[in-house]
Amino acid sequence: MLTQHLRPAAISGFLIVFLSGLGLAQPTPTDSTKGGPLDLGKMWTFDDPPKEYFRKTYNFTADEKWFDESRLASLRFAAYCSASFVSANGLVMTNHHCARESGTGVARKGEDLNATGFYAKTPTEERKVDGLFVDQLVKIEDITKRIQEAMSSAGASQGQTDASQLQAREQAFEAVKQEYSTKDGWKGLELQTITFYNGGRYALYGFKRYTDVRLVFMPELQLGFFGGDPDNFTYPRYALDCSFFRVYDNGKPLQTTHFFKFNTNGVRDGEPIFVIGNPGNTERLKTVAELEFDRDLQTPATIQLLRNRSSALQVYNATAKNDSILNEIFSYENSLKAYGGQLAGLRDAGLLGRKAVFERQFKADAKAKNLPAEQLKTWDDMAASMAQLRTLFNDATYLAPNERTSGALLAFAGVLIQFNDLLTSRPQDAERARSLVETPTVSNKQLEEAYLAAHLAEAQTGLGNDDPYVKAAFTGPNGQFKSPKEAAAYLISHTKLNDPAFIKELATRPGAIGSSTDPMLVLARIGFPRYLKAARQARDISQQQEVLRSQLGRMLYAVYGTAVPPDATFSLRINDGIVKGYAYNGTQAPILTTFAGLYDRNYSFGDKAPWSLPARWKNPPAELLKQPMCFISTNDIIGGNSGSPMINKNREAVGLVFDGNMESLPGEFIFVPDLNRSVSVHAGGIIAAMRYIYKADRLVTELTGTAASKAKK
Repeated sequence: MLTQHLRPAAISGFLIVFLSGLGLAQPTPTDSTKGGPLDLGKMWTFDDPPKEYFRKTYNFTADEKWFDESRLASLRFAAYCSASFVSANGLVMTNHHCARESGTGVARKGEDLNATGFYAKTPTEERKVDGLFVDQLVKIEDITKRIQEAMSSAGASQGQTDASQLQAREQAFEAVKQEYSTKDGWKGLELQTITFYNGGRYALYGFKRYTDVRLVFMPELQLGFFGGDPDNFTYPRYALDCSFFRVYDNGKPLQTTHFFKFNTNGVRDGEPIFVIGNPGNTERLKTVAELEFDRDLQTPATIQLLRNRSSALQVYNATAKNDSILNEIFSYENSLKAYGGQLAGLRDAGLLGRKAVFERQFKADAKAKNLPAEQLKTWDDMAASMAQLRTLFNDATYLAPNERTSGALLAFAGVLIQFNDLLTSRPQDAERARSLVETPTVSNKQLEEAYLAAHLAEAQTGLGNDDPYVKAAFTGPNGQFKSPKEAAAYLISHTKLNDPAFIKELATRPGAIGSSTDPMLVLARIGFPRYLKAARQARDISQQQEVLRSQLGRMLYAVYGTAVPPDATFSLRINDGIVKGYAYNGTQAPILTTFAGLYDRNYSFGDKAPWSLPARWKNPPAELLKQPMCFISTNDIIGGNSGSPMINKNREAVGLVFDGNMESLPGEFIFVPDLNRSVSVHAGGIIAAMRYIYKADRLVTELTGTAASKAKK
């Protein structure tokens, strides 16, 4: 499931790990003697479409019209998925797991669309999804020179500080958007500045936003997420992970000439194939020093945080049975598996070896280009900054106050410590700040205790038993607590931070916060100052690293130009691959699966979740069983590509991307297509399900292009 994975987040400008082992797959042996620019992947931009590369690689000439039509038929689905137009009547195709974010919101009283799915038999039954929008990229402008000059000028005039350059960049972004918002052809568009090559290139994108989007078709959760988390990021696969919406314009279905016609005839082994979508984020330009930091510290900590929060929610939801919490668990588990695969890749000496080979080649090529000596020091400067960051990691991570990592009460204790510092350092602002000090709301004591216990366990592991913070957390009036759970239960039962009267007294009585014996405040007085010091230093280092990454990006572009695509930034990309099987589990993965395999998996697991099937799927017609369901290809995808159309050279939709295999998960930092595979729902499989199970004749007619006028009635 290719939704964008939960990541460490920054709060109040400071470095805070927001979320995070997992039984990790054994690394695949990789030839570390190889490595080069193409390890950075194939996520080509529409600013510089790879016409010559496609011609040389596939003997396929894609002209400007081919790329323009492909771009205009492709969409960004809200702020988290991809999609495409697939009919002249504004029909939009995306994944089921994207529809779960929005489609279920149109359920009426007594309906459970996760259980029943949805199909609008007539146009009048199509349901508008409030707040949902799709964006079509219609304008592109190169603004590189303007942004880089603004940054250079700021650095020259303000002593080359990292903060001044970044501030100048943001100001230049705003000025560009303001200017273009009044230009002919750009008025009324959603404007977004896009950064490529970490600052090697910049562009302004103009999107036409459609806000009247209506649900047309969505299968049951049992089909859209068949196999659940156990089958996630695996192959062979049997998920009908599709859904369809329709864009309306002035109350009528949008009429468009930009769409991908359905081709249900299948895909051939070795056939060139293209994915167009919005990959969320890759970090393939990272240096070896950065990747080693991720391997040793950041990624393991993130996995631990994710696992603990998911476990807490699963225990709670065993009795609560809350759909929104279930979706949150899905997100955690999806991210857990993704980060687990990334960590396995980071621990693969072959993959890190390839990165080292490319780094050496990049340095040599940059030197051969006679780039300035100051730029050639960038790798050393980055390594030095990563060494600094390592010394700050524990305090910046394990002492971070955040209600999702440590519970609302301990996070609030940190707020009070910050308020107390304000009383001393800036008494003139104290009264205004006092009005913001409100008693935290603990909506669920079970989750509050679980989050706090998880935080204490992580602090114990990360900081060690001899750390003053850990000692204070695990020491009660009768000695040492036996477990994080016991310590958390004591802290929550003995704090008064959920008492409004107590909070009012603390906020108004001088010295009360600093002298209080409340156990949460005692703990926060030890941990929060350490966190604040480390987070501020980490913030400064992060600014320095952002400038260093920009220098690396500019060097990469100077050396290789558009022959190497930039990292993903949730901006529209086109990538190429071929339909191809691969060796796995001692055998060979077929290029496609069939509905017969769906039923085999269902029967093999005794019709138990997550391999159970709805009643209407229990007695399929024989013709359905031999129809293709999913297929694989070597395309380069990542989170955010969910809902991307898979098209052939004729710009026909042959599939719908929804996942990658386990071997694709290191794609966060390197693209090695040997075993990396994208997994798509087959266009023929979508039509087969609509025809044989859902009796969605109206959509079958519209998608297959026969009697198109009938679809409008």
